[in-house]
Amino acid sequence: MSVVSLLSQADIFDELTPTQLELIGSICGERHYQASDVIFEENTPGDEMYIIASGEVQIQVDPALIGREASDGASQTIATLRRGQSFGEVSLVDEGLRSASARCSQQDTHLVVIPRDKLMLLCDTYPQLGYKMMRNLAADLAMKIRHTDLQIRERLTWSADDKK
Repeated sequence: MSVVSLLSQADIFDELTPTQLELIGSICGERHYQASDVIFEENTPGDEMYIIASGEVQIQVDPALIGREASDGASQTIATLRRGQSFGEVSLVDEGLRSASARCSQQDTHLVVIPRDKLMLLCDTYPQLGYKMMRNLAADLAMKIRHTDLQIRERLTWSADDKK
C-alpha cells in the first residue's frame, strides 16, 4: 500500500484532497520495528508523529514518574494502536516532551513518519491544508483526552468500590 493511500484512510487526514495528501506523502518517511522495540520514551523531546501502516504499537506510561509503583514494576499500557491510527501528535502541537512511551508490540510493524518542521512548513505554505490538518488534529486529541478521562473515571470508580 502506498503512503498516500494509507494517509487517505487515517482519520487525522479526513477531508484532505488527493493533492493535499500527495503533499503530505512527499514529506513522509518510513520505519520498520520489531516486537518490543521502543519507538520513543516518555519525557523525551519529540518532533515527529507516526501513522501505523501495519502492526501494533502500545502507548505506555511509567507510574514511577509520578511517585507510584506499578504492581509488577513495569510501565502501564494505556492504549494499543493498529493500522491507520496515529500517535506522537502532541509533540506537533507544543514541541514539549513526550507524555508517554511508544513500544512496538508486533513483529514487522511498519510506520509512516511525519516530521514536525516539514509538516508546519506545508501548513504555512498551504493554509487550507493547514486549517484542515489542525482541525483534524484537535478532534483526534480531544477524542484521546475523552478516552483517557473515561479510563480514569473507571479506575476511580473501581478503586472506590474496592475500599467499601
